[in-house]
Amino acid sequence: MPCYFCQRNIQEIDFKDTELLSRFLTGLGKIRPREETELCRKHQKQLSKAVKRARHMGILSRTEKEFPQPE
Repeated sequence: MPCYFCQRNIQEIDFKDTELLSRFLTGLGKIRPREETELCRKHQKQLSKAVKRARHMGILSRTEKEFPQPE
């Protein structure tokens, strides 16, 4: 099965597109492995760089899980 980005002819993954990036993250905010995402090596590497850059810039949260507030 071809890569998601290769199918759509996307050359560069934009770190500002958080909706797209979040599709490839787990519920806890971790980057899904290549076996699960079914991306080619080139795009998996670009995806991980884009996610890390978005986290560093504060655009993307490091964790998605919310912790319960103490009463």
